[in-house]
Amino acid sequence: MPETLSADLAVSDADLNDCDREPIHIPGSIQPHGFMLVTGADDAVVAHGAGDIEDITGVQDWVGQPVSALLGEVIAQAAASPAPGEGAVFVGRWTAPSGEAFDVSTHLSGTRRIVEVERSGDTTHIGIDLLSRMDKAGVAFERAANVRQLAARAADEFRSLTGFERVMIYRFLDDEAGSVLAESKAPEMSSFLNHHFPATDIPRQARALYVRNPVRVIPEVRYQPRSLRPPLPEGASPLDMSDSVLRSVSPIHLQYLRNMEVGSSASISIVTDGVLWGLVACHDSQPRLLTHETRIAATALARGLARQLKAKDDAELYRERVRLRGLEDELVARIPLEEPLDAALAKHLDEIASLIGATGAAVLRGKNVSTGGACPPADGVAALGNWVAKTAAGRLVSSASLSEIFPAATAWKAEASGFMAFVIAAEEPFVLMWFRAEKLEVVRWAGDPHTAVKTGEAGKLTPRASFTEWTETVSGRAQRWTNPEIESAGRFRDALFELRALRQMRRVNQSLQESVADRDLKLEHQDFLLREVNHRVQNSLQLIASFLSLQARDNVDTRPPSEVLKEAQRRVKAVSLVHSRLYRADQFETIDLGRYFSELIEDMATSSGQDWATLIHTELAPISIEAGRAVTFGLVLTELIINAQKYAYGGSPGPLYVTLEEDRGSARVIVADEGVGGHQSGKGFGSRLIESLAGQLGAAIEYRAARPGLRVILTAPIG
Repeated sequence: MPETLSADLAVSDADLNDCDREPIHIPGSIQPHGFMLVTGADDAVVAHGAGDIEDITGVQDWVGQPVSALLGEVIAQAAASPAPGEGAVFVGRWTAPSGEAFDVSTHLSGTRRIVEVERSGDTTHIGIDLLSRMDKAGVAFERAANVRQLAARAADEFRSLTGFERVMIYRFLDDEAGSVLAESKAPEMSSFLNHHFPATDIPRQARALYVRNPVRVIPEVRYQPRSLRPPLPEGASPLDMSDSVLRSVSPIHLQYLRNMEVGSSASISIVTDGVLWGLVACHDSQPRLLTHETRIAATALARGLARQLKAKDDAELYRERVRLRGLEDELVARIPLEEPLDAALAKHLDEIASLIGATGAAVLRGKNVSTGGACPPADGVAALGNWVAKTAAGRLVSSASLSEIFPAATAWKAEASGFMAFVIAAEEPFVLMWFRAEKLEVVRWAGDPHTAVKTGEAGKLTPRASFTEWTETVSGRAQRWTNPEIESAGRFRDALFELRALRQMRRVNQSLQESVADRDLKLEHQDFLLREVNHRVQNSLQLIASFLSLQARDNVDTRPPSEVLKEAQRRVKAVSLVHSRLYRADQFETIDLGRYFSELIEDMATSSGQDWATLIHTELAPISIEAGRAVTFGLVLTELIINAQKYAYGGSPGPLYVTLEEDRGSARVIVADEGVGGHQSGKGFGSRLIESLAGQLGAAIEYRAARPGLRVILTAPIG
């Protein structure tokens, strides 16, 4: 498998007790299939080196020499010219004094320049041959129907290109473990197809370097590392070899490969959108060199593979999203607007469950629980719903192992290992939930993952010695929710929110329509009542006119005609006030007689003059009465007040007391003064008008001496 651990030889093995913290980018040594020169960033004088520099170059005293003294002027100039950047830059092929060919590359490491010289192959590929092979591989990748078929073809193509005996397409999983998705191998090589490898096999810092450097090669797993010499000065920063192709590998990883019976290995990164999707892992039982030329071709092929993997994944996700969109639209269309939302959802729980591939669905509203398919018991659904309403209002909750986030769910793992839910209304609560049944999974591991890396004597880390298939049964987990399924649940939630809002709008519109209809009905009633009131007012005016005619004929009143006319004017105006006050009332069928009297008295006091306005005192109880009868009550009240103003004080202002009270189904109106007192029944115009109006009300009228003044009491039935 790919590189797991490496070691800085200056760091004690006893200190390497945490795989994820090991400084694998500063090993301080290289592999022996080439040599390294280290210069300053701005000069070409060699300060440090590693590898068999003397034997390959023939220069024994190379420290302090220019690069040209070791590699020639052409290569030295080319090595000094590349602009600083990320990764190594190929500068040319150099032929050693022995006639052996080497590939030269360079890169900057902080303030230092690193020049690496690595062995090349005995033969070189013709460019057109490589291009033809790459084109053929690209066509094969495009024709693959799905990701698994694409991975299988990629394994064959990489094996053909590199010549390694076993090539695996290794994919990282969500928990950072890896799985062998496809494999191409020689018959004598063992198979790891569909096997899992623990996350500790490739710690985080190693995965970061795989994104930075796409190819990692170990031509001989039994090599002896070559240290940097002379050593860096004390206190100097270590040499960062993150971009070095010759960087040494941890002895632990070399032992790991030997335990797998591997003689050489290479890893090519598969990176999609800047994320390490997986690796092309190459193994051979014998030493094998992957030249710079082949590495460039393998890198280009891996990038083409990554593009096709992304395209296949995107196409599959697109098809799944389109399918789910169709199911969502059909499901939402089946939910009627007329009935309560929880009842509508309860009728379609089977379809709601199938929307995202769940085995059960439930809806909780208040204390009511409805379920469909395989679900926990009702009390369990209620507990889950209340928990979601309190902890996850406003967001979608999903898990493939519910018991990890809600421990009580262990009792229902058979029905509800997978869980997804959202809150429609937290205060009720109103929650929709999906469940997925437990899916027992047998995982095939390449050796026991619990012994992947262990601490031995003196704290030394050692890799596992066995890669014999080791199986593990995983329980309490369901099939993972896919991104399209989670998105579909989120869209369904939004659709339900819209439906709920639409229902509320319809209720408001219906209420408004009912209010308008009710208002129209009230207007009809008002029109009818006003016609009735107008009729009564006309009758009252005719009655007043008749009494005035009788008075004129009998010549009873000896006052000057102008005073008689003024009195008639007051009475007609009082009738007008009775009518206008009733017309402005908010209620049309029944009238609050107390409020009606209050407003009527206020108008009369204003029309009588400022002196009277402060002398009329009222005590009016609220009595509900028909609008038609209110007119007659109002006319009686105005006549009683006019008579009191006329006779009690001889036309001068004086105190008046008006009382309205209810007594056993009757309304009692009392008008009292503190004037001269006395009453002659039937003699005056007002008295005869009052008696006539009292008769219309079916009322009894009584005159009592008050000493001083007079109390007039009208008692009439309310209905």
